[in-house]
Amino acid sequence: MHAHRTPVPALRRALLAGCCLLALAACGTQGGDHGTGHAAGGTTKAAAPAGTPAATPAAAKGLPGMPPLLDPRDVYAADRPGRLSPVVKDFPSRVYVPNTESDTVTVIDPKTYKVIETIPVGRQPQHVVPSWDLKTLWVNNDRGNTLTPIDPRTGKAGKPVDVHDPYNLYFTPDGKYAVVMASLDRELVFRDAHTMKRVRTEPVTCYGVNHADFSADGRYFIVSCEFSGELLKVDTARMKVVGQQKLPFKGAMPQDVKISPDGRRFYIADMTANGVWVLNGDTFATPSFLPTGKGCHGLYVSRDSREMYISNRGEGTVSVFDFTRNALTRKWRLPDGGSPDMGGVSADGKVLWLSGRYDAEVYAIDTRTGAQLARIKVGSGPHGLAVYPQPGRYSLGHTGVFR
Repeated sequence: MHAHRTPVPALRRALLAGCCLLALAACGTQGGDHGTGHAAGGTTKAAAPAGTPAATPAAAKGLPGMPPLLDPRDVYAADRPGRLSPVVKDFPSRVYVPNTESDTVTVIDPKTYKVIETIPVGRQPQHVVPSWDLKTLWVNNDRGNTLTPIDPRTGKAGKPVDVHDPYNLYFTPDGKYAVVMASLDRELVFRDAHTMKRVRTEPVTCYGVNHADFSADGRYFIVSCEFSGELLKVDTARMKVVGQQKLPFKGAMPQDVKISPDGRRFYIADMTANGVWVLNGDTFATPSFLPTGKGCHGLYVSRDSREMYISNRGEGTVSVFDFTRNALTRKWRLPDGGSPDMGGVSADGKVLWLSGRYDAEVYAIDTRTGAQLARIKVGSGPHGLAVYPQPGRYSLGHTGVFR
């Protein structure tokens, strides 16, 4: 059922075939040679993955029940600046920060950069996740084995719901199911998207399922397995793993997953390889590799679908990848260092918000210049913060993946 595991020599052949990629031996280095600030030394291009289809997958018939894409050439077409759904247009703009070691959620007013509230939640909250219908924010209390609902209209927390090992949470594009990334349980648990009642459990043989993203047609999704360095391909309708491969880098630790605007490839951050894997999800062949920086972790698409912001947690930087040019064009460095982790882009697209995982702080970064706008103290171990509301018709989960 699973795809064969690709041996390490295959990566070396794949990387050598990519004329602009570094050799594998350089993958584990700090990405210091790719510039600090604005594009020192030009751009770094990514090799196009083998077997890239001639036609955009978005043109294919989508998962039954999934709202059709607004633009088959851009899965993020609904995420333009200020394009808020009627469901969320009256919600106050806030930044919700789960503090894994403080068991709290810090609430920030993005206009003033001030903390306005601290909400007690369950043990070890990892991510704040917008529901598919945009009406609820779910706090993933991983070790507390609960989800705490927050009403984004009032900012008030509701009664926790019992869900075992909810490290992360996604929603199928048709809105039917929540997909719990049960990292320690080694399971993908499909639950009713509203009641969170368990519908189906898919055991996995990899270790540390944590992040995912869906194909343009919604028919499958790619999952990263942090602790065993593997990727899964999951059939959405069947709720079954249909492909599995080991990343060809010793000690690989894949993190965030994001699909390209045209739907042709997936990008997977790897904080040990210090860069991004570029995967053709349809063929699920061995991915190519793009070095970005030490501790590569979070991936966020700009409001115009032209760029992707890549947080490099181990060196306090953000790399900027241009989809059109297929290249890294800039690198922003936090002026006082830091540990930029997970976050999101403001509704107007002007500010990138990231948690400082090891520094009990949050960073606000100007997406035009890379300048740090604010550095805000929060609880201990801030992780998957959510900027809310954001543009989009529905949420696929995580800290805010909208279509």
